[in-house]
Order: sequence, then C-alpha cells, then structure tokens
Amino acid sequence: MDWLVLPFEVSFVQRALLAGVLVSLICALVGTWVVLRGMAFLGDAMSHGMLPGVALASVLGGDLLLGAALSAGAMATGVTALGRSRRLSRDTAIGLLFVGMLSVGVIIVSHSDSFAVDLTGFLFGDVLAVTGSDLVRLAVALVITGVLALAGHRSFVALAFDPRKARTWGLRPGAAHALLLGLVTLAIVASFHVVGTLLVFGLLIAPPAAAVLWARRIPAIMFGAALLGAFATAAGLLISWHWGTAAGATIAATSVALFFLSALCAALRDRVRPAIAPDPRKVESTA
Repeated sequence: MDWLVLPFEVSFVQRALLAGVLVSLICALVGTWVVLRGMAFLGDAMSHGMLPGVALASVLGGDLLLGAALSAGAMATGVTALGRSRRLSRDTAIGLLFVGMLSVGVIIVSHSDSFAVDLTGFLFGDVLAVTGSDLVRLAVALVITGVLALAGHRSFVALAFDPRKARTWGLRPGAAHALLLGLVTLAIVASFHVVGTLLVFGLLIAPPAAAVLWARRIPAIMFGAALLGAFATAAGLLISWHWGTAAGATIAATSVALFFLSALCAALRDRVRPAIAPDPRKVESTA
C-alpha cells in the first residue's frame, strides 16, 4: 500500500494528479468528437502548430497562453481556408500547415539561448510543476468546454454522422465544424503549458479511441474516456515516481498502452461473442 499511496502524499504530485484529471475531462469531451470524426491528424497538427506563437511570446517576453491561442487560431483559420479548395484534400492542407508552422516555430526557438530546453518544455511540459493558478485555468477551461460541448451537442452529432442531413435540419454544419475546431483549440491551449503538447494529444486521442471500442452511446464514450484518462494520469505518475521517468511522457505512454490493451480485449471479445460486440463504426447518433 505504501508503494501506491506514498507518491500521492507529496503536494506537487497531488497537484499534478488534479491537473491530469482536469485535462482528462477536457480531452474526453473534445476528443470523443475528434475520434468519431476522424480528426486525429488535425488534432496533432493543431497541438504542434502552436509553436510559432509560443516561441515568439517567449522570445519577446509576452504571455505564452496568448501566443499559443493566436498561433492555434491562425492554424485553424488556415485549415478552414485551404480545406475549401477543390484541388487540395483536407489532409494535404493540414499537412502543409503542420510542417510550415512547426518549422517556423523551431526557427524562432533556435534563436534563444536555451533552444533544447524551450523545445523540450513545449513538447513535454512539466506536469510536476503545476501551480494553483494553473489548476484554476484548467478548471475554467473545463467549465467553458462543458458549456460549449453541451450547447453544440446536437449539431456535433449531426456533423459526425450525416452532415448533409444536418443542413436539411437547419443545424449549419459549417458553424458546428468551426465550433468544434474552437473546442480543440481551447483544449490544447489550456493544457499545453501545464502538460505539454505530447500529453495533451495523447489524452485527446487514446482514451476516447479506447472507449469507443466498448460503448455505443456518445455520453458513455465520453465517460469512459474520462475514466481512462484519469487512470492513465494516476498510473503514469506512479510509474514515473518509482522508475524516475519523465512524468508527462509516462502518462502519455500509459494512455496509449491502455488503448492497445482495450483493442486487444475488444478483439478477444469479438471472437467469443461476435453477435453482441459493439461496432465502433456504428456508434449510436443519439445521446
């Protein structure tokens, strides 16, 4: 029991655990739609496309969150604009902006005296250095995310399963897509400074992807993703404490490992009870 409990008696580990749980809740609400709509590549691009704004804010001594928000907003705008082209696929547009934004960010960071440290901090964050103000920001971001996700739920469902029918219902799929991009941006911007882009992307994709193999209703997927994300946070912190590994990367690796474990168990379940097994491609469109 001491092996399990002792690490969480330390104050900075407690704050890291709470921060990870808050990020898990945010990512469960947003990541479910990212997984259902096949937007994983966009999420990865958005998380790394913030680097130019963060790097510029760091070099000029400005607010990192503001720089991240502006850069992520520019990324989202660019993806939306290029995605309207009939000659370029959406993946091509995302890939071009991903490489371009990341390259510009690395060039800006390379002018600093602590190039490796700054880039490492952006990618991996420092979840063990979470402060009380960081927790407040995450809590506010969770409330905003919850309100927007609830308000746009019906439109998101229609957008994910039948965009053409959404137009006939007057749900404006274009506006729903823009709102979803805004939620992805909010989740990444609110969390990256605390846990880094690697952990944000890991919790945004892996837990919902694991949950969708077992649940057929969207609220159930979100609930399962939140539980898996919180468990990955606790387990990752525990492993990091005893093995001396990087906390953020360990949490991200744990969340991915949980996905593969879930996929393996789902495959075994499908062999035993193929008629009962839920198909992740047939997630119910009702709440």
